[in-house]
Amino acid sequence: MYSNTFGLETFSIEGIKQTEIKAMTNQDFEVKSLGECSVTSPLYNAYANTPMVDGLFVDNNDRILYDATLENFQKCLKEGIEPITFEKAGPREKIFFSPANTKAAIVTCGGLCPGINNVIRSVVNGLYYRYNVKNIVGIPYGYEGLIPEFGHTWVDLNPNVVKDIHLFGGSILGSSRGRQNIERMVDTLERNNINMLFTIGGDGTLSGNHVIQEEIERRGLKIATAGIPKTIDNDVNFIHKTFGFETAFTTAAPIIRDAHNEATGAFNGVAIVKLMGRDSGFIAANAALAMPDVNFVLVPESEFDLYGPNGFLEALKERLQVGRHAVVVVAEGAGQNLFDSDDSVVKDASGNVKHKDIGVLLKDTITKFFKDQEFEATVKYIDPSYIIRSEQANASDSIFCSSLAMNAVHGVMAGKTDFVVGRWNTHFTYLPIPTATSSRKKIDLNGELWWSVLENTGQPYSMKNDKK
Repeated sequence: MYSNTFGLETFSIEGIKQTEIKAMTNQDFEVKSLGECSVTSPLYNAYANTPMVDGLFVDNNDRILYDATLENFQKCLKEGIEPITFEKAGPREKIFFSPANTKAAIVTCGGLCPGINNVIRSVVNGLYYRYNVKNIVGIPYGYEGLIPEFGHTWVDLNPNVVKDIHLFGGSILGSSRGRQNIERMVDTLERNNINMLFTIGGDGTLSGNHVIQEEIERRGLKIATAGIPKTIDNDVNFIHKTFGFETAFTTAAPIIRDAHNEATGAFNGVAIVKLMGRDSGFIAANAALAMPDVNFVLVPESEFDLYGPNGFLEALKERLQVGRHAVVVVAEGAGQNLFDSDDSVVKDASGNVKHKDIGVLLKDTITKFFKDQEFEATVKYIDPSYIIRSEQANASDSIFCSSLAMNAVHGVMAGKTDFVVGRWNTHFTYLPIPTATSSRKKIDLNGELWWSVLENTGQPYSMKNDKK
């Protein structure tokens, strides 16, 4: 379903073979710890006299299989190979931090995403109610909030402050992009006696978390850091789903429906909907499956030509001649090969390449193509990207956010650090941040997801003129 790269090896998560991941070992999936856990968890005291206590706790030997196929199991058994596994997330009976003496901080970075406030709320409530950690602060406007010169005032957080924030999109703490001075950020954490830092963000935020942790280790400090994966692009490696993704394609579905109405309302009507997806097309693909009125899905993973006998424009013309309308869903990072190369690469404050606007290019090119051919067509272009990412989390994402947040709290309280919490094979897991950020998750063009898109749209597998 997804293709990933690790080191020099490329492989597909779906039907993965052990020989294809020889560059990976279980050491790559070992989460760091600040030291021995000697404090009895408040959860143990709360449930000690109930039947629930027997199944409540997990330990570091509880592992989740990376590849759960029978084929891989039989191969490992035959060759005496230890299978690749993740550490299972969850509460530990013994924890590292003494709750009464612990101060936690929460920061949100990068672009907005549905569910951020849900995560903030769940982290605060988990710390406060389940672990009796009462000293919790919110750091405003991303990593900028750790640099005093920006003048951002920290926010005291408690259950009363966050009780209603899940009803709104965005982030009550605000956000920002861009790297900040690592030494100065750690100075701020040390000066304010922060014991644990929860970073809510995507690939860039997680990478920032890791370098902060490296500086913490260099100084010999006992500060734990944890990442909670926030990106509607769903492109964090070794994690089945990031929060906000499901709300994103669910919100996009009725927009596609309305685009379909626009397209069918005109003779040879073409409606183009641009969705987010800088390097991975998961939102575009899933939105098209959720609202199967789409005729073309264009994603960064699959290059296409505009002109030529096998190009997109000819395929679009053929579709109009048959169906008299077409809906095109395009991810923002698709078709970057179509722009004139001027050797200038523009990046945003987080270091991400700022892609050129494929939506506008498609609109202008399609309009001119049909005009030049004297082929009647009406082209409408819709870009709802910033509306979608500011949406309130839907019910499923809300539940998911709460579980991610609570498992992050469990991990940090047990002294685990430099990790991101995720989900794999229906279980919540802990994953070292360097492994999660080793590369971006992308659609496998030979996998089930993309084949489902092709079957639903009827578009060609390739729209390249040199296809083999």
